Amino acid sequence: MEYLIKFNSYLNKVLLFFSGISVLILTGIAAANMFLRIVYSPIPGSYELVGFFGAVATGLALGYTQIRKDHIIVTMFTDKFPRTVNRILDGLNYTVNTIFFAIISWETYKWGMKIARTGEVSETLKVIYHPFVFCLAIGFAALSFSIFVDFIKLLKREASA
Repeated sequence: MEYLIKFNSYLNKVLLFFSGISVLILTGIAAANMFLRIVYSPIPGSYELVGFFGAVATGLALGYTQIRKDHIIVTMFTDKFPRTVNRILDGLNYTVNTIFFAIISWETYKWGMKIARTGEVSETLKVIYHPFVFCLAIGFAALSFSIFVDFIKLLKREASA
């Protein structure tokens, strides 16, 4: 159990690091584009690049955000339920979300493979963009794994309670 938690934490910190690099890149592109628009000419395809790096930044940070419980959770109805019912609902939620995001990860990966196979490129810059899609697939897989670890923690709490 501890190994899963440590591995999950390490994996998502590494992904968060690359997410941060992506934020720095997209910020640099956006700032340079604004400056160059005033003094010379804007960077061609900057909107496209900012979109790609924004998707990577968001996708790779999903698992870490789950570990910190920084996602929005609406509990206005479940707060009134007994603790046992809340644990059952949490378990059901973790199960459904683990499966859902695993499917999303797999489908995103398949989409990236299709794009790579067909040689599809971005509209403006004509760059291959399947690596960005693969980053999203990795981010969704990390989120699914983080939710699965939360489910295991919930089961361990129930066993010790």
